[in-house]
Amino acid sequence: QVQLVESGGGLVQAGGSLRLSCAASGRTFSGNAMGWFRQAPGKEREFVAAISWRGTTYCAESVKGRFTISRDNAKNTVYLQMNSLKPEDTAVYYCAARSWSGWSMNRFDYDYWGQGTQVTVSS
Repeated sequence: QVQLVESGGGLVQAGGSLRLSCAASGRTFSGNAMGWFRQAPGKEREFVAAISWRGTTYCAESVKGRFTISRDNAKNTVYLQMNSLKPEDTAVYYCAARSWSGWSMNRFDYDYWGQGTQVTVSS
């Protein structure tokens, strides 16, 4: 059974940092693209960042320069380093995995999802 488990969320003041982790189990995702999405109350789930199997990364414009996605294939884990956090970054953050190697911004291209971790940024 494939599982993606996020951790590292919490409450932080504006300008602070958090590092999210997503540990995969049940199969290896070293040859697959992984991504992070977020969903704020009353809003649709939106793309945050993605990484291909080779390590090519892409971030949404709203987080570019502040967030960094990375992966450790030996640990079957993907990370999201979030710096200079803003109140508008408050959301539930979800880890996702594709069945393909290339990254995508489209949430419907992802086949596996974690349960999410809450990130709250206070002003």
